[in-house]
Amino acid sequence: MRPSKYQRPAHLDNPALGGTRLTTSAMIASIAGPDQRTKAAPFGHALVELARTRPDIVGVTADLSKYTDLHLFAKAYPDRFYQMGMAEQVMISTAAGLAREGFTPFATTYAVFAARRAYDFIFMAIAEENLNVKIVCALPGLTTGYGPSHQATEDIAIFRGMPNLTIIDPCDAHEIEQAVPAIAAHRGPVYMRLLRGNVPLVLDEYGYRFELGKAKTIRDGRDVLIISSGLMTMRALEAAKRLEADRIDVAVLHVPTIKPLDVETIEREAARTGRMVIVAENHSVVGGLGEAVAGVLMRAGIHPPSFRQIALPDAFLDAGALPTLHDRYGISTDAMVASIKSWL
Repeated sequence: MRPSKYQRPAHLDNPALGGTRLTTSAMIASIAGPDQRTKAAPFGHALVELARTRPDIVGVTADLSKYTDLHLFAKAYPDRFYQMGMAEQVMISTAAGLAREGFTPFATTYAVFAARRAYDFIFMAIAEENLNVKIVCALPGLTTGYGPSHQATEDIAIFRGMPNLTIIDPCDAHEIEQAVPAIAAHRGPVYMRLLRGNVPLVLDEYGYRFELGKAKTIRDGRDVLIISSGLMTMRALEAAKRLEADRIDVAVLHVPTIKPLDVETIEREAARTGRMVIVAENHSVVGGLGEAVAGVLMRAGIHPPSFRQIALPDAFLDAGALPTLHDRYGISTDAMVASIKSWL
């Protein structure tokens, strides 16, 4: 049994007290809205397609192929799939060995297990040797309702200090499909946060193309600049459309590559006069994109009129239904709109 401080608050299961009963669907809940376009398992399908012409690509997992969409690869290429059981350290060591033999392993698990349980193995066996391993992890940030044991709210903070490691945080299904071949072509270790299952489609409407290491302006605006990554770019675009009604003009700069950061683009966009700068991320306020951007601005001597963060608190978060939790912790579209209005 988990320690008492991790026990699910009783009121969250009691509708009379404003709670929503947690069901198993909270583990794999989609972040898509009820009327939003989605695409099923974009990572799994993209990897299967890429592997047709890349016989070096292999799949490795720690008993979570179904919940990282790697089961599609396992079905298509059973002789190139390795199931390591519930042992993330063994999975990482196996991936390192495969990379040393010339393969390109895609190792999948939950983000909490890679960041917390397998960190030293990734550091010593993969990053220090600069091996060609792609670590693709589901349930990043607050994308599950199962509480701190499964919510990887600090994974970017853990991995940002690791030399040689590239960190990717895609926004939607469109970007995941493009990121898979891009990270496979990159020589060296990669950690990619994964949105799995039915993943929203957003960026295709903007003619967006993923480029490793590049931040891109999705929408321009004169009053506010939101610098965002992952699912928060989707939320930033939604908030920007709603704020138009209040004559608030919002720009959105999408930063899918957290490391190495596109310093040049961030400096150029943040230096434009008169705009409040807000960093939005599905991660703790500690050690993520917000602090990375703040460091860029400090070193460049750039001083926007105001600098704010929309991020998860430095705390162990509750369990519950995702829409409720996103509202509670300030990363829903409604919460973003309210925060921006209050800051202006």
